[in-house]
Amino acid sequence: MTDIAADAGRVPPDSRAGPLAGRIAAAPKPADVRGANARLAELLAVADDAGVVALRRHVEGGGSVRALLAGLADHSGFLWRLATADPGRLGALLDADPAERLAGLVAAVDASWRLAETETDLMRRLRRAKQELALLVALADLGGVWSVIQVTEALSDFADAAVASSVRWLLAQSAAAGRFSPPYADDPGRGSGVVILALGKHGARELNYSSDIDIVAFFDPVSAPLAANVDATPFFVRILKGVVKLLQERTPDGYVFRTDLRLRPDPASTPTAIPLPSAFAYYETVGQNWERAALIKARPVAGDIPLGDAFLAELAPFIWRKYFDFAAIADIHAMKRQIHAVRGHDAIAVAGHNIKLGRGGIREVEFFVQTQQLVFGGRRPQLRGRRTLDMLTALRQDGWISPTAETQLGAAYLFLRTVEHRLQMLADEQTQELPHDEDKLGRFARFCGFKSLAAFSKALTAHALNVEKHYARLFEEGAELTATEGDLVFTGVQDDPETLQTLRRMGFTDPAATAETVRGWHFGRRQAVTSPRAREVLTELVPPLLAAFGGSADPDGALAAFDAALGRMPAAVELFSILKSHKPVLSLFADLLGSAPRLADTVASRPHLLDALIDPALARPYGDVDELVQRLGQAVGEPDLLEDFLDRLREAGQHEMFLVGARVLSGSLALSRIGEAYAVLAEAVIRVALRDMERRFAAEHGRVPGGRLAVVGMGRLGSREMTATSDLDLIVLYDFDEDAAESDGPRPLNAVVYYTRLTQRLISALTVPTRRGVLYAVDMRLRPSGNKGPAATQYKGFLSYQQGEAETWEQMALTRARPVAGDPLFMETVAGSINAILTVERDPAAVRRDALAMRALIAQEKGDQDGWDLKLARGGLLDIEFVAQTVVLIHGRLHPSLVRTATHDILDAAIEAQALPAETGTLLRDAYAFMRDLFQWQRLSVAGTFDPAKAAAGLKRRMAAVVGLPDFRVLERELADLRARVAQACAGLLS
Repeated sequence: MTDIAADAGRVPPDSRAGPLAGRIAAAPKPADVRGANARLAELLAVADDAGVVALRRHVEGGGSVRALLAGLADHSGFLWRLATADPGRLGALLDADPAERLAGLVAAVDASWRLAETETDLMRRLRRAKQELALLVALADLGGVWSVIQVTEALSDFADAAVASSVRWLLAQSAAAGRFSPPYADDPGRGSGVVILALGKHGARELNYSSDIDIVAFFDPVSAPLAANVDATPFFVRILKGVVKLLQERTPDGYVFRTDLRLRPDPASTPTAIPLPSAFAYYETVGQNWERAALIKARPVAGDIPLGDAFLAELAPFIWRKYFDFAAIADIHAMKRQIHAVRGHDAIAVAGHNIKLGRGGIREVEFFVQTQQLVFGGRRPQLRGRRTLDMLTALRQDGWISPTAETQLGAAYLFLRTVEHRLQMLADEQTQELPHDEDKLGRFARFCGFKSLAAFSKALTAHALNVEKHYARLFEEGAELTATEGDLVFTGVQDDPETLQTLRRMGFTDPAATAETVRGWHFGRRQAVTSPRAREVLTELVPPLLAAFGGSADPDGALAAFDAALGRMPAAVELFSILKSHKPVLSLFADLLGSAPRLADTVASRPHLLDALIDPALARPYGDVDELVQRLGQAVGEPDLLEDFLDRLREAGQHEMFLVGARVLSGSLALSRIGEAYAVLAEAVIRVALRDMERRFAAEHGRVPGGRLAVVGMGRLGSREMTATSDLDLIVLYDFDEDAAESDGPRPLNAVVYYTRLTQRLISALTVPTRRGVLYAVDMRLRPSGNKGPAATQYKGFLSYQQGEAETWEQMALTRARPVAGDPLFMETVAGSINAILTVERDPAAVRRDALAMRALIAQEKGDQDGWDLKLARGGLLDIEFVAQTVVLIHGRLHPSLVRTATHDILDAAIEAQALPAETGTLLRDAYAFMRDLFQWQRLSVAGTFDPAKAAAGLKRRMAAVVGLPDFRVLERELADLRARVAQACAGLLS
């Protein structure tokens, strides 16, 4: 197999020169050999030319080339399209020396600015070169000819050339227009006064296969050779805008690189090209540690290279502190906590694991290295390099880490980067998330060269745990080095100066207020700490509690939230005891207080929920419906008293609800999957409740002969997009033998009355408050009679209504319907009927008109101007959902694959079926994923509406982090821009 674990060396498996075809030493194994061979045969059935003849010779000869192409054909639609688009090119690549071919490609791109006659011509040249690069790199990588390091260098060298050529072309065009006077006509970038810095993986020459490139532009307004009437800032902003267009805009030839400009200083309020004086002022006054970390990898790649080198040299005192900078550890750790909060279990869920941001991922290796570079690099110039593996070696040589740490982290980094490349080769997507589906994950394991999913999972887990182990040790040491322990004296009424210093080191911005709050606890100013036992436990808990708050996203906010919770609690001994006994739980609780106040309030009122965080099962994948029904059924049992059943159901349901949120915070459940987890839980609760209600009802009234019942989930339950606060939108359908007028029990009931009352009992079981609280609110307004008729609807009446009377908005709602509980065969029948209703032919204009009218009515009644109401805001989730639902109704007959319940799945299918334009569909799908994750975090962490003016700083930082943005200001800007584009797209599609 192509054992990617064996690619842990930093030299290629085969460093000889010569044709690529003769050096192929590996190939991914096809899962579908017959299909792969059929695709190969189609590839060779083309008209002969020199390249195709060479290709046919390689393939028909069998051996390594055929095996490699079969692997491409079976596993990667993207790579196979590149291969078959130009068979002659493929043959030429196989006949060429890959290093020479790469050098030629880079040289051609570097010179393309001279040769291009128009912007369109330049864009075509760049994109076609990128296609060839993508295929060349994949062949050399998958074929075992290049190591992962050579792959990243090849991608980075190409990116350098593409950016530099774009800048030169734009400056040359400005020179021709008389706006710019280049000192050197053969290189307009040289002496231009503007430099493009590559940051991140591009700056380190570590680009991944489908990477964005992070660039920033700085210019010298004094030395830039501009015409007298040209203002420097708008000029260079236009240059950078042109660079982004040349590289990022999609054409029939694809794109070159997605380009990210957000790593510049204060991106929410600065132009995309920044004057050097402004940049220096920013970094010297308000520059942050994460920006120092980003600048470690900065490298001039285009424009005035000497200017960039001089700029970085002048910034060296900002990046590299004069003394060992232990304080940076806490700050960098806080950044990591925003991405991934809790570790410590020995199981990692491979399915859906994010190999970059997840536990033991690429980001942890990078942070491990960069943190120590920031700490020690000021005194150790040898630690100022850009490349991760080189700096691991330097850290070991300088004595900061052990040889074991270097070896294990280096091997894990290479393994994870290779897996990252394989993921991105599947569809040319910037993704680091492993497939969730077991079959797809198994196929992916084979693409990575493993014989089985078990072998791949074992290797991934081993590497991830090694990374996590070393990363955790670093920050355990960091806590000691930063001297967060110290005097913590809260007796008396005077502030202890040493205590204030300790609190300040811990991260509290107002140590005096913090000390006064803690003194208030000791004085029993909160009801929960009035008992002697509570204060006794609290005395032992305060130091680790404050340390945990100090390590959270918002220490002051966490403290204030905890103090407020104590004010509402009648007693706190149970909570204190759990927190004192379990350090990981204490860390997570502090994180809850600082960034998820709603969950923190839940814990404060029911401390026993924290037991869920101690269970190692927290790290395992969330179960399916059947598994959860079994778990809930065992917890609830079959008590004789209905009151006991309802209490137990609420106890178990609330426990599971909290567990879903905790899984997200702990990193074992991706935020993108939380809606499905909540829906699985709701479906299981409904099934357990229905089973018990039917049992009790049958004991009184018997059963209706031939009777069948199905509970249909609508809305977010039906689409598996539930949030932490979602209601249950339900329809209950029933059917029975026409000859059976009533039930057969000791107190028989008419069949219609029977199912109406049974439904009412089910709804009560889900909604009625008990001493254990509530479970769900239930909304049944989507049934044919709305809220005016009986609770349950006879099946034939439902069909008649949907087929003859239902309005468009009701059938839009039906696109999210799916049976969730009841008689299994009847559930299948109902599902089939819903599918049939959704696939009838409709008038597209009428559907769009009705949908637009309904959207306008909702906006009139509920408003659409609150930009943070991600559901109802103009350009928000509801607009995208309406588009998806209309697509199903309009195109479902021609494309039955569109009939799905989840919005994201519908959009995927619509793009595939060309029911939506690819560019628009991609915008809506990506925007939906972005806003869905943000919406889920709001619902998980905030009680009520989200108001940025009142929200804690830690919450806002966490909200930005969950969608991969550096701060809340950037999030505000990105969200506003995204909603504007979505609103425009949706208006066009519905009009």
